[in-house]
Amino acid sequence: MTSNPIKLGIVGVGKIVRDQHLPAVAKDGNYQLTAAASRHGKVDGIANYPSIEAMLASEPSLEAVSLCMPPQFRYDAARTALEARKHVFLEKPPGATVSEVEHLKALADRNGVSLFASWHSRYAPAVEAARAFLASARLTSAAINWKEDVRRWHPNQEWIWEPGGFGVFDPGINALSIATHILPAMFISSAVLDFPENRAAPVAAHVAFRTSTGLPVTMELDWLQTGPQSWDIVAETDKGRMVLSGGGAKLAVDGRMIHDEPEAEYPMLYKRFAEIIRAGTSDVDLAPLQHVADAFMLGKRNVVEAFFD
Repeated sequence: MTSNPIKLGIVGVGKIVRDQHLPAVAKDGNYQLTAAASRHGKVDGIANYPSIEAMLASEPSLEAVSLCMPPQFRYDAARTALEARKHVFLEKPPGATVSEVEHLKALADRNGVSLFASWHSRYAPAVEAARAFLASARLTSAAINWKEDVRRWHPNQEWIWEPGGFGVFDPGINALSIATHILPAMFISSAVLDFPENRAAPVAAHVAFRTSTGLPVTMELDWLQTGPQSWDIVAETDKGRMVLSGGGAKLAVDGRMIHDEPEAEYPMLYKRFAEIIRAGTSDVDLAPLQHVADAFMLGKRNVVEAFFD
């Protein structure tokens, strides 16, 4: 336990907060969870408020907030917190647009507080080992395959299908957060986005990148995967075929497992948030969000059969 734990409030009490944020904070001596704000959910044992404004007005000693509402609503809450000189943890994706988050970065600097874009998949246990392997090898090509079942992971969450909800890029941005950390700089050259005829966000995406040196990287996203779920990045190199699987949990080279440890993404995120608060810095990498924006800008819209009628 630190001598002066950071007084923390959480905004948006939903599934991700209950599954990940609350357990991580409870085990981290850097924090004292003081309050929560949510229209629908509550956290037992602390003060609960209907809005971030009410929480900040009633809890002036709060030092930091974690914002866990859908990205379409995150900018206003983040601006409110930063202008109140609170440190801010942004769930992924950090905002609905790149320009929103750029402005939040400037606000954090202006108010002398820390802003954290929390790309949780970067903290998966085998990601750093994959990065080190690729740094020691010559890459020839790479493929990202991120395929899961939205009905399993996001039941009854209609906001993900609305403009700004990202659709299949909600999980896909996790893949991009890893890829932009371990692969060379890359740029989208083409994309096809599959939009269900009754939805405003894509359910699948087929994206072609090239690296700064012209190497090909493909990305296949699918949100209607049945059976086993696929969260893999495959890289062909002069030192063998690298497979980073399980969303960054396992690393194999030419079929030989070289890294496999239990997942601890959210505890690592909160550790990092405390580090930047105490160092007086921010950590806001916009590369994954920029790639999503580029995919929507360059992508060809392909209308597919409706579902969830």
